[in-house]
Formats: sequence, C-alpha cells, structure tokens
Amino acid sequence: MSRIVEKTQEPYLKKDLPVFKPGDTIKVHVRLKEGEGDKERIQPFEGVVISRRGRLASATFTVRRVSYGVGVERIFAVHSPMISLIEIMQQGRVRRAKLYYLRGLKGKAARVKRVDRLDTRTKAPAKSS
Repeated sequence: MSRIVEKTQEPYLKKDLPVFKPGDTIKVHVRLKEGEGDKERIQPFEGVVISRRGRLASATFTVRRVSYGVGVERIFAVHSPMISLIEIMQQGRVRRAKLYYLRGLKGKAARVKRVDRLDTRTKAPAKSS
C-alpha cells in the first residue's frame, strides 16, 4: 500500500532540499502574491526549527522567531511550491524532537546551543561564521 502512495507522490517532491533538523536556525524564502495582479515577491522568514512532522508530500516543519518581542511561528509544507529556497544559517544541538518548550522561555534562555555538525551532503565540516 505505501509503495503505491510513494510512487503517486514522487513527482511532487522537491529533490534539492537541504538536510535540517529541529534546533537549526534556517531562513525560508517564501513567494508571496501581492495585489490583484501577477506581482510576486520573495519574503525571507528566519527562525529556529521547533518541529518536523509527516513524510513524503505531507511533511511540514514549524519555524519560530521573536519579532518585536512577540513570538511568531509559521508552519511550512516542506515540498510546497511557495517555498523558493531554504538556507541553513546555523546548526543547533538539542536533545528533543519537538522544541515546544522554547515558547515559554525569553531572551538568552531561549537560545539553542550551536554545534559544528558534519555537512551530510559533502561530509565536510560545516562552515563556521
């Protein structure tokens, strides 16, 4: 049964996605339509990945950031055509799959420990900045 689902969803899956996990700080470039015309612009949304769920075409991830003192979370479909690019800004070390506890923390307590993980695509050390 699941092989049939995989074959059916395969054409809709993106092939050029970076490997990211909860705790990583990423920048998601989202396509937005403006006005009534065909105007389109790309808006970056940078924050910490607090969860990933689902698989294949229904996979989603939640990104959280604090903007002007207010916590903002957005849920993105991993394979959405509205996402033009996902950049990994820094990788974090966490011991949980879901980082919902960050919602209750403020300031420095809400930081995620940074780590230099091996880049899984090139097997080279991740870039430090």
